[in-house]
Amino acid sequence: MPATRRLPQRTCVVCRSTTAKRELVRIVRTPAGSVEIDLTGKANGRGAYLCNSADCWDTALKRDRLGAALKVKLSAGSREKLAEFAGRLKEISPVSG
Repeated sequence: MPATRRLPQRTCVVCRSTTAKRELVRIVRTPAGSVEIDLTGKANGRGAYLCNSADCWDTALKRDRLGAALKVKLSAGSREKLAEFAGRLKEISPVSG
């Protein structure tokens, strides 16, 4: 009987929910110091994970949770790129109610 392969688990830095790595979005601080969205999950650098929830992204940007997790002060340009990505999540996610 073949061994069952374990799926890597990661935790969202905002809501603290633990789920499969592939279901979260990785944000990475590169060795050069820039902050980028890493959709491959393999970029070199310090990473932090967020849910695909627009609420988690809004909270992460408002309360600087990403800056704390990545141990860097987010630049205005990085914050703008992350907010733009969060805006696309709002367009994709269904409206509840």
